[in-house]
Amino acid sequence: MLPTGWKWADVEVAVPRPATRLPGVVMAGFRQRIRADVGIAMVAHPSVTLFLDLSETGGIVREAGGTRRRGSFVAGLLPGAIRTGGQEGTCLQIRLSPVIASALLGVSTELTGAVATLEEVWGRDAERVEERLRAAPSWDERFAVASDVLARRLATRPRVEPEVVQAWRRTLAARGRVRVDGLAEELGWSRKRLWSRFGSQLGLTPKRAAQLVRFDHAAHLLATGHTAATVAARSGYADQSHLHREARAIAGLTPTELAAAPWLAIDDVAWPTAPRA
Repeated sequence: MLPTGWKWADVEVAVPRPATRLPGVVMAGFRQRIRADVGIAMVAHPSVTLFLDLSETGGIVREAGGTRRRGSFVAGLLPGAIRTGGQEGTCLQIRLSPVIASALLGVSTELTGAVATLEEVWGRDAERVEERLRAAPSWDERFAVASDVLARRLATRPRVEPEVVQAWRRTLAARGRVRVDGLAEELGWSRKRLWSRFGSQLGLTPKRAAQLVRFDHAAHLLATGHTAATVAARSGYADQSHLHREARAIAGLTPTELAAAPWLAIDDVAWPTAPRA
C-alpha cells in the first residue's frame, strides 16, 4: 500500500528477494501510471542512483538544470534539483553506496553534483543491459539480471582502499555524527591524508559525507511525523535553525516540505535497507 501523498498516482513497487541482494546495493522496481504529468522532486541521499527506464512507450522524464530528457540516467551524490515524472512507465532504480559506485563506475568525483545519461557513465554496454532487463518476464528475473551484471562488472574493477571503506562505514553507523579528526585517528592516518584519499575515491570530503548522512537520517525522521525541533535534537544539529539551513542547502526544501516529500514517504516500502559497503 502506498502513502496517502500518492493519491495522484498508481504505483506498483517491487523489491528483490534477499538471495539476489549485493552488499552496498539496493534495488526497487517501479511501475507507475500518473494521472497528471507532474514532476516529483528527488531528495538527496547518500547514494549514487541508476534509473533504468524499461518502458516500451511513454517512459520516465527527468528535469534537471532547466532541461527535460527521457531515458535511463545516473544521479550522482548531491545532484541538485531533479524532478522525475512522465505519465506512465516502468523503471528499475539501483542505489549504490559511494564505495560501490566508485568501484563500479570509476567516476565518483565526476558524478558528485551531476546527472548523466546511463550511456555516458556505463559506456556502450548500457543499451545491452537495458535490453536484457526489458526482456526479463518478471521483476525477480530483472533483479537477478541486474545483480549478475553488477557483480561481473565489480569483479573486474579496482576496489576502494580498506581505510576509506572503514571511514565510510563509521560515518553511516554514526548517522553522520563523526569528527574527521576522530576518523583519521582510528585509521592511523593524518587528517590531510584521510581528506585527500576519501575525496579522490568517493567524490566528496569526509565532512560533506557526514553532513549528507546526517541529513538523510533527519529527513526520514521528518517524514515519519517528528517535529523539526525533535529531529534537530536527535540528529545532532545545533538547533532547529541549523536543521532548516542545512535542509535548504542540501535539498532546497524546508523541514516542513521535506516531511511531505513523496519519495521519502515511500522509502520504507521501496528501500527497506540503506546502502552498505
